Amino acid sequence: MVRAPKAARSRDGDDRPEAGTGADRVSKPGGTTRIYLVRHGRTGLNASGVLRGHLDPPLDAVGNIQAIRLAVALGGLDLDFVVSSPLRRAVSTALPIAERAGLVVTTDKRLIDRDYGPWAGTSLEAVIGKVGDLDTASDIEKSSTVCTRAYLALSDIAQRAEGGTAVVVSHDAVIRLLLGAIDPELSAFSAIPQETGRFNVLEHRGNAWFVLSINNKPGEQSDKPRLL
Repeated sequence: MVRAPKAARSRDGDDRPEAGTGADRVSKPGGTTRIYLVRHGRTGLNASGVLRGHLDPPLDAVGNIQAIRLAVALGGLDLDFVVSSPLRRAVSTALPIAERAGLVVTTDKRLIDRDYGPWAGTSLEAVIGKVGDLDTASDIEKSSTVCTRAYLALSDIAQRAEGGTAVVVSHDAVIRLLLGAIDPELSAFSAIPQETGRFNVLEHRGNAWFVLSINNKPGEQSDKPRLL
C-alpha cells in the first residue's frame, strides 16, 4: 500500500496514472473490475432544488459530512484509482476518499455534469414549462451525448483498473444515464433513486457491465439486492 500523502490533491484533465495512483500495483488481466460510482456530496444548489449543470458551487456543511462518510466507507478498500468530474463539488467529495486510500484524484472532463446552458440555476419544472422535453432544447446538452461521453470514460477507467477497484465521482444526471445504459431494468431515468453522498456498485467482467446495487448509504451493506 502506498503511504497516504499529507494532503490529497487533484490532477486536472490527465487520466494517465502516475506513481502512487495504482500504476505500480500488480494488474490482474481478465479479472473482475469493481467500480464504486459515487454521487458527490450536497451543495446549496442541491438543497434548493435547481439544476446545477456546469455551475460550480462548493459542498455545504451536509455535503462535507457526506464526503467524510464516503471516505470512511470506501477509502479503506484496496483502491487502484479515484477519478472525478472536474467540478468542485465532485473533486471535494473525491479528495477525502483518495487521501484515506493513499492516492491522488484524477479528473476526467467526460464525467462532468450535464450542460444545461442558460437554464442552469433554474428549477427543472420551470425549464420543462418553457422548453418541454430537455432533449428538444437546442441549448441543453442531449442525454445521448452525456451518456456516450460518460460511458467511454467509465470504460477507460475499467480498463486501467482491470482486475482491481476504482472510485468514480460524478453527478446525478450522468449516473442515472449510465445505470440505464448498463441495465435495461433501470432505463426509467426519473425512477432511479440517486441521493447526494451515496454510491452505486458496478462490476466489469469480460466485455460486460453489471449493476450490483444502487444508491447505497455509506456504512450500510453495499452488495444487497437492488431495490427500486
